[in-house]
Amino acid sequence: MYYVIQVAPGTEQKTETLIKERVETELYDRCFHPLRHVRKKFRGEWRDLHEKLMPGYVFITSDTIADLYPELRRVPALTKLLGRSEGEVFIPLAPKEADWLERITEGGTEAEISQVAVAEGDTVTILSGPLRDMEGKIRKIHLHRRIAEVEVDFMNRKTVIHLGIELVGREEA
Repeated sequence: MYYVIQVAPGTEQKTETLIKERVETELYDRCFHPLRHVRKKFRGEWRDLHEKLMPGYVFITSDTIADLYPELRRVPALTKLLGRSEGEVFIPLAPKEADWLERITEGGTEAEISQVAVAEGDTVTILSGPLRDMEGKIRKIHLHRRIAEVEVDFMNRKTVIHLGIELVGREEA
């Protein structure tokens, strides 16, 4: 099951490294902070970048959260494990949220660039990538910045994330 750890923004990599160094690997399967692959233009040249998909969060998968939590408390960069309610119970990501995370990162740790085409009337079609079949959740597409704003349900609230897109051409109507 996926659990979400809240950390100070900018310390995701450090926290992930500390968890991997200080917590026994038998207590968890994966620990990662998801990234997004984007392209940005600097001085007229497009560059590939890898930015944080969800700043301030580290994800960990475990079937033994009761044993894992005391070990996580020893990690200094940890802010809190989200989903804590009365009685020291930790709530994992909902299956729908976990499936979304798996799908968008294709089972890895990074959301790749989606390829899009623009038809007459500026209608955008998603050809491939993590945005495929998510047209209803896309709030806005910034073609000039090569970014799509996507609204998702995450930990019982609406969250906007930005994913990279690549314009591969114009479609004929």
